[in-house]
Amino acid sequence: MTTVSYETCPTSAPFFGFMGVTAALCFANIGAAYGTAKSGVGIASMGVMHPGLVIKNIIPVVMAGVLGIYGLIVAVIIQGSITVPSSDGATKYSSFTGYAHLSAGLCCGLSGLAAGMAIGIVGDAGVRAVGQQEKLFVGMILILIFAEALGLYGLIVALILSQQSFQCADA
Repeated sequence: MTTVSYETCPTSAPFFGFMGVTAALCFANIGAAYGTAKSGVGIASMGVMHPGLVIKNIIPVVMAGVLGIYGLIVAVIIQGSITVPSSDGATKYSSFTGYAHLSAGLCCGLSGLAAGMAIGIVGDAGVRAVGQQEKLFVGMILILIFAEALGLYGLIVALILSQQSFQCADA
């Protein structure tokens, strides 16, 4: 293997791709878990006084759960693009591809984390407010939609980034 080939296609390149898989799944799931937990606390608190509104106000929990699915989608796509090294240890997976997959995972994961935090905070306060005044429901849903859009933006950019690749030539 030549020096130039080793610089663009080191054996450590797949590490960055696998870190992208990890970042997408873990950060998105942390955001989903936070959003679910924080919204769930608000629903439980509001449900004590108005049990009939619990099912209507479950929307923030569902929206937070979708963030984890975004991370799963990106993680599976990236993982499917990581190639196994040949029997002599040479890899066709380039540093460029590894960095692109790492950035895709970080875009999706961190966007999911931010969206989950927003959904959790809005969901908690929103369902408590709807428990006091049901006319606030539509406003809460609109705010939740914009918070969910943050995760969707990360998913879209991650899907575009995950398609960026450079295949190393055979040595």
